[in-house]
Amino acid sequence: MSTIRDNQSHTNIYRYFLIPLALVFCFVGCNYQRECILSGRTMGTSYHIKYNAGLFFDHQDLKYNIAKTLKEINHSMSTFDSESEISKFNQMKDITKPLSISDPFFQVMKKAHHLYQITHGAWDGTVKPIVNLWGFGHTKHQLQKPDESQIEQYLKQVGFQNIMIKDHQLQKKIPDLNLNLASIAKGFGVDQVAIVLNNHGIESYLVEIGGEVFAKGKKIDGSFWRVGINRPQIDANINDVYFAISLQDQAIATSGDYRNYFIDGKTRYSHVIDPKTGRPVTNGVVSVSVISDKCTFADGLATALMVMGPESGIALVNGIADTECLMIQENGNDFELYYSDHFPRE
Repeated sequence: MSTIRDNQSHTNIYRYFLIPLALVFCFVGCNYQRECILSGRTMGTSYHIKYNAGLFFDHQDLKYNIAKTLKEINHSMSTFDSESEISKFNQMKDITKPLSISDPFFQVMKKAHHLYQITHGAWDGTVKPIVNLWGFGHTKHQLQKPDESQIEQYLKQVGFQNIMIKDHQLQKKIPDLNLNLASIAKGFGVDQVAIVLNNHGIESYLVEIGGEVFAKGKKIDGSFWRVGINRPQIDANINDVYFAISLQDQAIATSGDYRNYFIDGKTRYSHVIDPKTGRPVTNGVVSVSVISDKCTFADGLATALMVMGPESGIALVNGIADTECLMIQENGNDFELYYSDHFPRE
């Protein structure tokens, strides 16, 4: 009997020794990967990250560096943080002295200036006071149409051209100028998280912050990452996909006016303000999605195209390399779709 027990014991030892060893060889030899997910809160919204990683990947180190990166961006560009760089700039009244800023903030401001120039002011990071005046900001104003005199007064405080951007320095030309980068900050966050993932050797991932997305590589099953554009209707569910797009090494950002609005009489006023008039746009565009190589650019351009409308907006995008857009205009109870030359139509 003892001989039989000994043989069974040795059999069990070999069984439990050989199986893990075989698995290790399989993982190493086949470069086994699985899809991993990270999520959290940042910039007043949520973020979701999907990435493919091997068995022995250090997820905690990646998670730490992503959280650190997003915290630094918040501390630089959040208007809700009174100690942030952007808040310090907004609090300044002295137009004779510049404010020294960090390199990330400086890089964003250069991109912002580029957007302001190519859109001829349709994107303007100083329009927030008028957005607040109409009641669409985080300040507690009633949603209502302001007096014409108020709009004209606030327009005197608007204009991105009134910011001097030097080497890691910002300076105001008018004391009451107020800067807000909410329309490109999420896109910048996406791009910075993508850099962190690249630095950790991740070759396939999808990063989403508040609906702005960058995708690299492919999913575990070899298919492209797919992103849905929400149906641009007031009563649409957040998961109601109107248009789906496959992405590889590209960003996509969407701006819309169908979630944040008010109705005065028979007129519907959206939160998308034309910086030149100080009034909500009336071109009927309800959604704009921009595909580009960087999410910062796509994020800001989508906002600008809402203001520009189909004709001038499509013409602009057709002249920009590696950038495409889809503009959706409300037409009664239906939609009119406008595509740039090479926007993917699946």
